[in-house]
This record gives sequence, structure tokens and C-alpha cells, in this order.
Amino acid sequence: MNKQLKWGTLALLATSVLISGCGNKTDNADGSNTGTNGSPSDVAMPYKGKEISVLLEGHSTSNAIQKMLPEFEKKTGIKVNLEIVPYSDLTSKALINFSSSSGRYDIVMDDIVHGYGYQNAGYVEPLDSFASNAAISSDYDQADFVPEYLNAMKIDDKMYGLPVYGESTFLMYRKDLFEEYGIEVPKTFDELMAAAKTVKEKSNGEIAGITLRGEQGIQNVYVWAAFLWGFGGQWLNEQGQTDLETPEAAKALDFYQEILNKYGPTGVANFGWQENRLLFQQGKAAMTIDATVNGAYNEDPKESSIVGKVGYAPVPTQSSNPKGGASSLAVHGMYLSKVSDNKEAAWLFMSWATSKEQQIKSMSIDPNSGVSSLAAMKDDAFVTKFGAFKDTMLEAIANGNTQYLPQIPQSNEVINNTGVAISKALLSNKTAADVLKEANKLNNKLLSAK
Repeated sequence: MNKQLKWGTLALLATSVLISGCGNKTDNADGSNTGTNGSPSDVAMPYKGKEISVLLEGHSTSNAIQKMLPEFEKKTGIKVNLEIVPYSDLTSKALINFSSSSGRYDIVMDDIVHGYGYQNAGYVEPLDSFASNAAISSDYDQADFVPEYLNAMKIDDKMYGLPVYGESTFLMYRKDLFEEYGIEVPKTFDELMAAAKTVKEKSNGEIAGITLRGEQGIQNVYVWAAFLWGFGGQWLNEQGQTDLETPEAAKALDFYQEILNKYGPTGVANFGWQENRLLFQQGKAAMTIDATVNGAYNEDPKESSIVGKVGYAPVPTQSSNPKGGASSLAVHGMYLSKVSDNKEAAWLFMSWATSKEQQIKSMSIDPNSGVSSLAAMKDDAFVTKFGAFKDTMLEAIANGNTQYLPQIPQSNEVINNTGVAISKALLSNKTAADVLKEANKLNNKLLSAK
């Protein structure tokens, strides 16, 4: 059966966001139940004593969950072993766990791009039966999720994950430097190159003109994809083959190589999300293109030295008629392992961690603008904390390209092959056309074997 992700359109998201116990037991403030003697009721905690293991990616969402975890354990009596790893290590750890059927992790958090592959391989459990079970779904509110985020978790009308956070991409730039050097906000890649050149030269090399992700794999691919689409390229052609051996793809990688090697920071070929974010926050680069969640860090006095100095704008494009948008639509979710021995307890954790109450609370704990809860987006804390970039972020999400990364079961391998090509272009004398030709050949060999 041909599986298609049930992606919706986000055209109305910005508008929708801006408008818009029993017996003798008692509920405590922390959500737990007590009997008449004041001790926790085992009846109200049917999974007390269960132990689950959860693999999360290094992210503000995960940091907030970790800090709120004692509340969940007290409320349910379930012991949760959390492991938080960098995003670049996440999928390999998950795949080792799933492919070996070790059951080491009951829950894995990952990008929907990889989640599609997990489902295709039969590694993860559909969640519909848990969601419809009122006895274990007091925290689950389907209507509260951003509809497009929740739909992204569905394959063949079955729900395979709960969206933990969503994001898009946008251009972040130093307003003070642009004003000082008389730079207009770039709308095309040519203008982006010129702006990066101006800053690097006029600051005598003390400030990088731009910083982007260069680390091999999903890290560099996630940002480079903006240039692929912005130059009029695409991942897949009408025949379902990867389409990287094209003039448009070569132009995108030539540009990426040139702007980083000429005007980027030292060591940028090893920059992942965190390194890229930190360099920009420290005021050492004039521009970056990255995830919308980065805005929360830019405007957090505890994290950033450039609070109030950052402007936000759509990702530039070069093609007057690009095949897709240059900004992403990325959704990360929690997935339940097929071989978990504690599926109900794991579901309780998943639904608690993604509930509107916890997501609203998370915004006051860590810089977390990527909430997947409509109630959280409408909360005063969201508007107050993220007002500097809120409108541009919602615009980016509304225009986010649902095919920004390849939505196929083999996406992990395709992304890895392409990431190798990007790294070769940054670190060697090989041309963009040659390395992409090599990656395209590997990708299509993989797809022909499906």
C-alpha cells in the first residue's frame, strides 16, 4: 500500500494562534490522588512501580521535561529513566535499539522524517487505541495540538507519535551591524552573499559574515535544504528518484561552499545546531539561517549577549519560481517502541509530556518557542517571551515546505549520503557537481532496491 504522510497546510496557522476524581479520594496540587488517610492511592496509580526508559534529543523541550519529571513520577508512581543525547547521535542510538529488539528504550523522540522510517520497518506502535482509552488518557487532548503537527504523526490514518515540538527556519541577522554598515535585509541569496562579505570585510574579520551548519549528516542537510529549494531544486523527481544531479542542486552547494569558506567562522565544517546557535548568540556572526526555536535563545538574557539586537526575516530565495518553499516544516515526536513491556505506562508519560499544562509550564523553565500546543501558543507567556520573533516565526511555519526533507522510508540513508557530499564540498577541492553526482548515484541505488 502506498503510504503517504497526512500533512496539512499551515496557511491559517498564524490567524488561528493569534485569535484565538471520584469516591473519597482528593486531588492534590501536583495532580496526584490521595486516599482519606492522605497517602498516595495505589488505586489511582495503577502503574506504580513500573519503570520506563526514554530517549530524548538535546533540546529546550527535553530540558524542560527533565526538570518537570519529578511531578510525573510523584503523580503516577512510574520511574522514568531519561537519556538526553545530541540530535546528531539520536537516530543511530534509536536504530540500534529498534533493530536489535533490545527494548532498551520504551519511548524514542525523533524527527518525523526518521519516524516515517521507524513505522515502515515496524519498529513503533500505533497510538490510537491508547488515545481512545479514557482510563489512561486524561492528559491527552487531541484538539489542543496544532492540527498540522498532529497530522504529521499519522501514516495511513493511524497515529504513530505525539508531537513534542514543531519548527520552521528563518533568517536571523544583527540589526545593529546592518544599520552600522548600511546593509538591507537580504531577500535573495546574492544579497545574502553581499551582506556576509560586507560584514566580514568592514569588521576586519572579527565578525563572521554568516554562520551555518556544516556538520556532516542531518545537521548540514537540514540547513542546506533551504538553498536546494531556494535555487529551484528538489529532493525527488516525478519518477521517485533523487534529483541531486541537477544544475539547481549544484548551484545550491556551490553557494553554500563559497559563503561559508569565504565569510563563515573558523571550524564551521564541524558546526551542528548547538555550535551554530552559540556562535551567533555570542555576537560572533552577523547572520544565520536556522530553526525558529533559536529565536528563544537569542532573546534570553541568560543565554544570549545579543538580546534585542536581532532581526528576523524569511529565508531568502534565488529562483523566481522555486519548486517548494525555502523554509522548513519540521515536527519532532515521541514514538512508542513495538517491543516495550510497559506500553500503558509509556503512553502516560508521552501524553503528560505533550499536554498543554506541561507545555505552558515549559516556557517558563527553558527557552521553548517550539511548543505543539495551541493553548501554549495563545498563552501570555508565549507572546511576552517570544514577541520579538513571533510573527516571523508563525509566517515561516505557515509557509513551511512539507517536502523540505525527503519524506520516504529511506530518508535517513538519503540524508546521510547527501550530508557526506556537503562535507566533501566544504573540506576538499571536489566540485559540488561531482560530490552530488556521487550522492545521487548512491541514493538511487538505495531506492531501486526497495
